[in-house]
Amino acid sequence: MRLQSLVNPVIRPLTSVIGAEIIGIDLARTKPSDIEFVSKALLEHKVLFFRDQELDDRAHADFAAHFGVPQHFAFLPPVAEDVPEVHALASGGTKPKRSNADIWHSDATFQATPPMGSILRSLISPATGGDTLWANMEAAYEALSPRLQEMLDGMTATHDFKNSSTHRNHPLGDVYPPISQPVVRTHPVTGRKSLYVNRTFTTRIDGLSERENEMLLPFLCDHVRGPEFQCRFTWEAGSVAFWDNRCTQHYAVADYTQPRLMHRVVIDGDRPF
Repeated sequence: MRLQSLVNPVIRPLTSVIGAEIIGIDLARTKPSDIEFVSKALLEHKVLFFRDQELDDRAHADFAAHFGVPQHFAFLPPVAEDVPEVHALASGGTKPKRSNADIWHSDATFQATPPMGSILRSLISPATGGDTLWANMEAAYEALSPRLQEMLDGMTATHDFKNSSTHRNHPLGDVYPPISQPVVRTHPVTGRKSLYVNRTFTTRIDGLSERENEMLLPFLCDHVRGPEFQCRFTWEAGSVAFWDNRCTQHYAVADYTQPRLMHRVVIDGDRPF
């Protein structure tokens, strides 16, 4: 039975700092008022969840296009030629190998213009396990002491495609040389500041000695692990998550052995500042 859009959709926050479930929007049949509602909710809650959605790949890509330009993803093949914006993330019937997914990260921070966000939908979910966590990096930044915030503001850090174990031998490795990004990123819409370093791609804070990096960078990367910054989502077939990659990190828990199939659309972003 198809979900019906409500005149007034409902927001159910998962925590006080990040994550909300949206009830009453059929993502395959959105109205302009639905898109406005989702846009505002995303800025407030950072990651949004929708359940019981009946989306095909074309509708998935069309929904994403309301919020920016969907990427023709370079790292994974599309699910079909007529939907080059949609690619699959699949795991078979064994426990998935450790990868970027189960390390706290923001997507593609090695790019000059990292993604604005992603929309991920579940086609097949394990009976247990396979949750994903998201963290509010604005809250993480705000939890730092004013003295440390003052020091980090204006600093940059190097992000490297090849620092990731799953990217290291990829043919596109030479297309993405190391790049500097702000340690503290400003959201282009809200103006709020986020901590913008992660273990997957950040290799060093520019201008610091090796010893200083050995002390400071691991602390900043591990700061995301505070549960007070996080929410956790349990997937079901038909579930959809939409997250703002500019101010969040995420972590996919690799604790399942049954098949899992997700389809994802990545939305182009702009240069961090």
